[in-house]
Amino acid sequence: MEVRHATAPDQIPGATTEWLRRRFLAEQLFVPGEVRLVHSHHDRIVVGGAMPGDGPLELPCPDGLRAGYFLERRELGVVNVGEAGTVTVDGTPYELAGKECLYAGMGAREVTFEGGPFYLVSTPAHASLPTVKATLEDAEPVRLGSPEGSDERTIHKYVHAKGIRSCQLVLGVTVLTPGSMWNTMPCHTHERRTEVYFYFDLPADQRVIHLMGRPDETRNLVVADRQAVISPPWSVHCGFGTHNYSFVWAMGGENQAYDDMEQVAIGEMR
Repeated sequence: MEVRHATAPDQIPGATTEWLRRRFLAEQLFVPGEVRLVHSHHDRIVVGGAMPGDGPLELPCPDGLRAGYFLERRELGVVNVGEAGTVTVDGTPYELAGKECLYAGMGAREVTFEGGPFYLVSTPAHASLPTVKATLEDAEPVRLGSPEGSDERTIHKYVHAKGIRSCQLVLGVTVLTPGSMWNTMPCHTHERRTEVYFYFDLPADQRVIHLMGRPDETRNLVVADRQAVISPPWSVHCGFGTHNYSFVWAMGGENQAYDDMEQVAIGEMR
């Protein structure tokens, strides 16, 4: 498990591309036959990728968690970002198609993966809640944008205050329609939550230009398919692709209010 330490906005001026990518971009989450994890000190979020090979792949418990098993003090969101697969939690199998979600609560001891691959997001937890599977039809859809703005998209809300219950994890999948490339514009920050964007369904030769940093001093990361960007509470998070794509957005922090954000007008960005 790779560890990323917390950062502050006054570190951004003068930052090189390499510095930004090393601290905020998770590039190699998917390796055949492995579970790759990145632990951010921003709200203690762990993101990762599980890419099973010929047989089941078990969720490990890295030494850095100082726990007897991964979900001893954590909760987990899983999104299938590939072919149909199965996630088994304490002996109960859950079949997931592409873009479907599974929530596993604190206290689940054994989690294994077959098929997929699967994107993983975990936050600290203080109570044990039931394991729940949700399909795209189960999620609360929010349709935003327009073809004129190149931002027509559907937000599927999975884990949130009115959906799958969790301690602090909030998670969903946004799907852009063909011809639309912008996401989350106008942009915003979350002073009470860290958010991670995981981009997928992007052709291998295409990229997303992800904007981050303070609203009045932005920087960009060039992101490929199946890569994730860690957005600290002080940072904006939005992007424009060279092709339409999907992304998993996940948050952890002080509250679960979906609309608790600081909006930034387009004209205020620098």
